[in-house]
Amino acid sequence: MIINKIQKKYIDQLKDFLAFASISADSNYFAQVNQTAQWVKNALIESGCTTATIYPTKGHPVVVGSRIVNSKSPTIMIYGHYDVQPPDPLDQWETDPFKPIVKKTQIHPEGAIFARGACDDKGQLFIHIKAFEELVRDNELDGNVIFLIEGEEEVGSTHLEEFITKHKQMLKADLILISDTAMISKFQPSITTGLRGLSYLEVQLEGPSIDLHSGVYGGAVPNPINLLSQMIAQLHDEDQKITIPGFYDNVVPLDEESKVEILKETFDLEDFKQSIGIKDIIGEKDFTTIERKSTRPSLDVNGLWGGYILEGTKTVIPSKATAKISMRLVPNQQWDIISKSFEDYLKKIAPVSCKITIKTYQGGDPYVVSRNHLGYRAAHSAYQKAFGIAPIATRGGGSIPIVSSFEKVLGIKSILMGFGLDSDAIHSPNEHFGLYNFFKGIETVKYFYHHYTKLFQQV
Repeated sequence: MIINKIQKKYIDQLKDFLAFASISADSNYFAQVNQTAQWVKNALIESGCTTATIYPTKGHPVVVGSRIVNSKSPTIMIYGHYDVQPPDPLDQWETDPFKPIVKKTQIHPEGAIFARGACDDKGQLFIHIKAFEELVRDNELDGNVIFLIEGEEEVGSTHLEEFITKHKQMLKADLILISDTAMISKFQPSITTGLRGLSYLEVQLEGPSIDLHSGVYGGAVPNPINLLSQMIAQLHDEDQKITIPGFYDNVVPLDEESKVEILKETFDLEDFKQSIGIKDIIGEKDFTTIERKSTRPSLDVNGLWGGYILEGTKTVIPSKATAKISMRLVPNQQWDIISKSFEDYLKKIAPVSCKITIKTYQGGDPYVVSRNHLGYRAAHSAYQKAFGIAPIATRGGGSIPIVSSFEKVLGIKSILMGFGLDSDAIHSPNEHFGLYNFFKGIETVKYFYHHYTKLFQQV
């Protein structure tokens, strides 16, 4: 792959975008988040938006840009986010996470850009800005475009639902287009037709009023870490099914046609295990690994702490133990109902010797779109033309909480056209995004506009 002058310009611009440490979860980066929003606004104007505005929220700002060609033409809303995950642990990064660099890899011999946010989601968002810019430049934009770009996706899109509720008229569109997911492989595109929902909670057990000497008190008083670990162990049975009463009541089994389509994905179990350094898999009985990680609900401990965790020894019985626990949900589970069921169950099995406190964070419901939807059909044609091979319909194991809110509040379906790869290390050290994927993404998105407008006009 030979990088031409225009492509080099795009790469340099993306590096500028990635250099902002727009970490929404850390208040120390508040100024950088705001600077990034300003950069996005300027980029939208430069790309061809006739209007672009930064809207403050109770948290981080939302940037909205638009170009209206014809009131009778279809309107596509591009959603993305400019905030990023914290880069920790920093000692595992080969280069500075906010000093973008292009390096060749085995998967990306033509080069990949390494930085926090390279794939999730700045690189994929920038695909849409550049595709739009080229369509405007070449006078090929035959529809209306709205950009809705937020700065809180990595903290649950805390204030975006309130924003879209207040601005329904401004955000009126026929379809939402999102690139914040992955393809099956570099040369096998896929369209994500569903996302799992998310329920995220924090559980704390409090025992003694202070940390105690484990020699003086050991075996005689409640140890919150021991007891919380026992509670966590009760959340799965021997078949790895989740034991919360009523948890599976509303789960809709995957229909046979969708299952056949999903299982078209080439999957080598040994390669999968080797890629993440595990010796064996576990999971819900009677389901394949692909199903377990995308179409079945799950429950995982994301963090567990208490007592002494620094170097050396300190013989204490901790006064508190805390765990962060997330559940991935599938149709038709509702995150708020599941969160309440979780809370009720944990309180029921909690020992009377400790005080239990449960904090519920904002979650999101699952999302599914039909393969008969105009947007899906347009995306299918666009991928096939760009890559020379038909995309496979997949379900994403992750969550984009605002997608279900878009449907609930705005009544608009979203099409998930991802260009990342599972190997891109999103949320991990050395996150990167292949240049091949980036430029293929621009090409594919441009095709999407043409196919969607054509199908829209035929209806």
